[in-house]
Amino acid sequence: MTLVSERPAAAEGTFGPVPVHADIARAIADLGWMAPTPVQEQAIPILKSGRDLLAQAQTGTGKTAAFAIPIIERMDAGLRLPQALVIVPTRELAVQVTREFGALGRYRRTREVAIYGGVGYGAQEQALRRGVAIVVGTPGRLIDHIERGTLDVSQIRFVILDEADRLLDMGFAPEVRRLLRRLPTDRQTALFSATLAGEVKDLAHSFTRNAQRIAIDPENMTIDTVEQVYIEVLEADKVKALEELLRRYELQQVLIFRHTKRGVDKLVEVLKRRGHKVDAIHGDLSQRERERTLDAFKRGSLPILIATNVAARGLHIEDVSHVINYDLPEDADTFTHRIGRTGRAGNTGVAVTFVAEWDFDEFDKIRKKSGVEFRREVLELYGT
Repeated sequence: MTLVSERPAAAEGTFGPVPVHADIARAIADLGWMAPTPVQEQAIPILKSGRDLLAQAQTGTGKTAAFAIPIIERMDAGLRLPQALVIVPTRELAVQVTREFGALGRYRRTREVAIYGGVGYGAQEQALRRGVAIVVGTPGRLIDHIERGTLDVSQIRFVILDEADRLLDMGFAPEVRRLLRRLPTDRQTALFSATLAGEVKDLAHSFTRNAQRIAIDPENMTIDTVEQVYIEVLEADKVKALEELLRRYELQQVLIFRHTKRGVDKLVEVLKRRGHKVDAIHGDLSQRERERTLDAFKRGSLPILIATNVAARGLHIEDVSHVINYDLPEDADTFTHRIGRTGRAGNTGVAVTFVAEWDFDEFDKIRKKSGVEFRREVLELYGT
């Protein structure tokens, strides 16, 4: 299935070696992107050809643009019904993906909307009534809009499952399958996931046809641009250790990870009492609070952000200078996800991991599985 192109194919520019519409090339230049990432270079031609796609790629590889560019290029700008549906696991990712569509499609007159729960239906219904080409949303709220009659999916020709492994891990498998069955069968489907095994493979087999498969190495994608540091610290000394790091580094934007929402809030409270400009992002905050905090962090007016793993997944913030694993990541995959928040878009970054007195065995497992070379630093707190 090929989507209708609004303008002649001859109106072409380039994105590195990849041909793209001149309008999109202009938007890419505005964003300052110099060349496509590996997943973009491989996925864009496949999706432009109309084939289904299975792409193994994690957050941080540039996968959003990999599917947004061909969708925008092939939209029929004159049709005021949704033509593309992007299914995502979280509200934060829905907002991020929608914004990237807006930035890339600014000269193509695309219209996009983010659809997610936790907020009222009014604004979303108004946007759908005005007419949009691209809908990005979470499974439950998308189904709600279809059943309420406010989301017409009859003209959907392009479907993306973004972070499919997370969709399934978060329990959305029944909703995703139910949603896909409601969509036209004559469509192009692409699935992006950190893994293409197990239930993700079953989902792909059920809802794609003759899909081409690509894989971007998830374990090495950030190694070349992120300096890895570990610091041995007693659990009781972690706040002092963190403050020493905040003094030591020239921090522009630092993202700090904790395991739990309670742990995030506790650390924010302690640092605020000590005069630091810091805020939190986790699932207990309202959508408006999260968006306000993220906007401040992106602008640079908030230098320190403390987050849980789930809240930070899907965040696309290109200028994070430092990631600090205040609590040791649960496993190598979580470690890779966390450090992928820095060293993005060709920038360099520093990832610091605290290793407390009972963390050594787990840290050794993470180090071996991730294949990362760590440099040890010693705190002034313990003498140098």
